[in-house]
Amino acid sequence: MRQLHYLAVAAQVGSFRGTAEMCQVDQSNVSRALRQLEDTLGVALFERARSGVKLTPAGQRFLAEVSPALEQLESAKRSARAARRAEVGLVRIGILTSLAGGFLRHLVKNYTERHPQVRIDVLDGGRREHLGAVRARRLDAALVPGSDAVRGCETRVLWRERVHVALSEGHPLAGRRELDWSDLKAEHFIVSRGEPGPEVHDYIVRRSADFSTYPDVEEKAAFQETLMNLVSLGQGITLVSAAWTAIKVPGLVLRPLTARADIVPFSVVWSAENSNPAFLRFLQIAQLLAHYAPGSTMLNGVR
Repeated sequence: MRQLHYLAVAAQVGSFRGTAEMCQVDQSNVSRALRQLEDTLGVALFERARSGVKLTPAGQRFLAEVSPALEQLESAKRSARAARRAEVGLVRIGILTSLAGGFLRHLVKNYTERHPQVRIDVLDGGRREHLGAVRARRLDAALVPGSDAVRGCETRVLWRERVHVALSEGHPLAGRRELDWSDLKAEHFIVSRGEPGPEVHDYIVRRSADFSTYPDVEEKAAFQETLMNLVSLGQGITLVSAAWTAIKVPGLVLRPLTARADIVPFSVVWSAENSNPAFLRFLQIAQLLAHYAPGSTMLNGVR
């Protein structure tokens, strides 16, 4: 490939000396490499004179044949360098929260603006499913509620969100600006059977236990969007993260829970063996955004 590169440059500048200067090598290296190429092909590629060199007819035909391959090689080299700098590629992220607003939306928007040629695949799913995919390298990372260490993975808290109660606008509590768990003792909760329903169910039971009550929780075979519409129709109340405040559902209102315990951390979980340059850049940007957010950790919906 070095010989072919010297060939293309020499054909352009008409001088082995000029070729050596452009390639930053000794002129003897250029002369030797091109002589070896001619010996290998068994044909003279250059006419040599005191004034310089020019391609022979055979040299012109040969260069015309190899030029597309040289261009393809240069393109491949540029692509490899771009991938190393995380300018191109794919980042696969599993989430359990909404992309409608908050830190996660800010992160994805910031990253895509900086790296428009990198594709981000965002997958909804459950914690166990996402963490298994991270360990198997089917996902680059999972963004999940909580701050607990995950076996075989790296974990970093990025942001925090206040939990909100979702109710219909006609609900007796809808007129309140904020709520506490003591206000919810007699309420009927509904959660989705699929993700993130199980996590919401466990959270309701855990927080209700702090007030010596066991909650009335019903599972619905509905996705989260449908569940929120069921809430707006008065079929029950549910809990959501602050990111949902950016989503408008007719007849639905969200009211924050006041307790400090209802501020939930969200963490990024990834494999330490992940060497995807595009993801490593994503992780770097995520940590920078988290570091420079108010209080060193972005508090979405936290006052």
